[in-house]
Amino acid sequence: MRISRALAITKRIFRGLRHDRRTVALIVLAPILAMTLFGIAFSGEVEDADIVIVNLDTGPLAQHIVDNLEEDTTVRITYEENEPDAIKRIENGKAWAVIVFADDFSQSVTSGKARIGLRADKSNVSVSSAIVVALKDAMMKTISDLGGDVPVAIDDTPVYGENAEFIDFFVPGIMAFAVFMLTTILTLLSFVGERTRGTLERLKASPMKESEVVAGYAIAFGLIGMVQASLLLIVGTVGFDITIVGNPFLAYLIVTLLALVSVSLGILLSAAAKREAQAIQFLPLIILPTFLLSGIFWPLEAIPNFIRWASYLIPPTYGVEAMRSVIVRGWGIGDIWMELVILFGFALVFLTLSVKSLQISKG
Repeated sequence: MRISRALAITKRIFRGLRHDRRTVALIVLAPILAMTLFGIAFSGEVEDADIVIVNLDTGPLAQHIVDNLEEDTTVRITYEENEPDAIKRIENGKAWAVIVFADDFSQSVTSGKARIGLRADKSNVSVSSAIVVALKDAMMKTISDLGGDVPVAIDDTPVYGENAEFIDFFVPGIMAFAVFMLTTILTLLSFVGERTRGTLERLKASPMKESEVVAGYAIAFGLIGMVQASLLLIVGTVGFDITIVGNPFLAYLIVTLLALVSVSLGILLSAAAKREAQAIQFLPLIILPTFLLSGIFWPLEAIPNFIRWASYLIPPTYGVEAMRSVIVRGWGIGDIWMELVILFGFALVFLTLSVKSLQISKG
């Protein structure tokens, strides 16, 4: 294989992009839009969840808890005099939870039999869980304010991810997902377009080898993947203040390998598509497994065991883990070499199959 021929393919792809403004817009704007929308949607926390307080306590303790609860921005408090009227607010969709303090609440605390009634709308688990956490925090703060000792204290000293927020965990996954999805789709559509325009047939008739064609595409879209990763990092750091603990250039290496996998997969899938309309049918096969099973939004440990094995057949799974380890944990190449080797293995297998598919179609 002559690298000069592969680079000629790369140059031709970039020359074609100069006259294809829609594709350039997709390359540049799609990752920015994806990072912005996902970042806005997932960087926030539950705020101003409406709850109703029914305080029947004749002592001061319940009111102290309520006062501390009012300082928490998670909830927005209104009051009712009895539990049935408060429950109606939940039934009418005007509140997420009702917190009830019995008339003997302060007295029963000393006997260890105190109970706080919580009636919640759990149709949204995130909101209901946030309310429970806010109530527990208010209770712990009340105990501390009154000079009591909390029976158990957690020494929360992180090994990695100190001061990290959900967006710091989320960005590496979105970067891997966006690069994998967009590069695969762009390569698939571009390669099918070459076939429908007859350009691919002319390349096959030339002295150029199939491996050189595949290498040219891999170089071109690998560079495009790095550009997209740069845009994602810029939006993440400037727009959402994410912290990059590790080496950004190592993150680029991971993205380059993932883009290489994506290019080879796109070329491989193009063998089964004769025109662009057929290529579009592959999108669910690319997007859904990657979106749901690669650990972007929730850890692999949260995926049921009977389907978790499929996660390890999806290249972005390793890209997400490696990116997260570099950006959040600050790991170096010695810590993520296994993920890099696996990604390189995926790329090698897909590239080999892509070359074979072109040789078969030529034959």
